[in-house]
Amino acid sequence: MAETTKSTKSGFTAEERAAMKERAKELKASESRAEARKTCEDAIAEMDPADRAIAAPLHELILGGDFGLDAKTWYGMPAYANAEGKVVVFFQPAAKFKARFSTLGFNDTATLDDGDLWPTAFGIVAWNDAVASRVSDLLTRAV
Repeated sequence: MAETTKSTKSGFTAEERAAMKERAKELKASESRAEARKTCEDAIAEMDPADRAIAAPLHELILGGDFGLDAKTWYGMPAYANAEGKVVVFFQPAAKFKARFSTLGFNDTATLDDGDLWPTAFGIVAWNDAVASRVSDLLTRAV
């Protein structure tokens, strides 16, 4: 097992500990909306090219749409919050946890409810018009 994924006696991997540290920094920072957006854009700019190719147009779609969401980071990942500051949707880059696909996730503040069972996370391997349309539909339902 690679050193970066090895669990310590705490039971957390290096990636999980790094994510917790990122979240602690985010909670301590009292960022303005403009600073939070810049931090999100910086996180996207630092991504691997494959993840950035998905995250950048996603970011533009969310901020360019009429979804009422503000950009910020959440555990070091691009995230988009409602007027109350609660994260509705986030983007988890594949490289962050060495996954084979990136993930678009929705928190419980998203209103995607559909009966007794519904998806809250979606794997994305490429950005295209069909993906953009599906994501736009999900965002419309979520907010």
